[in-house]
Amino acid sequence: MNLHLFSTPGKDNIHAILEACRPTLEGKDDPVVAYFPAGSLGDTFQEYTEKAFRGLARVQTINTELMTLAEMEAILRSAALVYIPGGNTFLLNHRLHISKIMDYLRKKVTACLPLVAFSAGAVLCGPNVLTSNDMNTVESPYFQALNVTPFNFNSHYPEDEYARAVRDNWLSEYHVFHENPILMLSDGAYVKVEGKKTQLVREEAWILRKGQDKQKLAPGKQIVV
Repeated sequence: MNLHLFSTPGKDNIHAILEACRPTLEGKDDPVVAYFPAGSLGDTFQEYTEKAFRGLARVQTINTELMTLAEMEAILRSAALVYIPGGNTFLLNHRLHISKIMDYLRKKVTACLPLVAFSAGAVLCGPNVLTSNDMNTVESPYFQALNVTPFNFNSHYPEDEYARAVRDNWLSEYHVFHENPILMLSDGAYVKVEGKKTQLVREEAWILRKGQDKQKLAPGKQIVV
């Protein structure tokens, strides 16, 4: 596994995303980034994303609404890495399921195709999307996610202590029905997964295990399930 997961893509830009992508893309001949903006209701960031990657890689957008499964799979086969930005997590997950690309994407990522993602894209990497901050406005019946890491994710973990207490309380309800831990990422947090090793690279994050108080994670140390 080769995952680079962020709560936010950078400060007013996608600098953090580009820096995570750079080691994979630099030195390659015309590398392709498979871009999955399926959590968005429009193409607001299409031009911005293409411009941001210019000189580093060629962005090929996977449109789950308009492309055939064969077309989407072809882009993934040619890609040097996958980039999944934020948006509505339930919409993102729903579109990957109904387009039937989810299984092939999981296969490629499990086979070590690098994946860089933030916010909804990071939440998608867990076993399910039940710890998203978003509303299921699409009324999706799909909750199982990519399942390429044993941790669930919650992005944009607040700075305010009262807001944290509220967030902790409703996230703890997840453990009434599920066993796996939740990683709670503050804005700016970067979690890297290499093989079976997961670590916090920078900024602040916490882990919430069933039946335990949350624990603040130390950057550079392996995160144990």
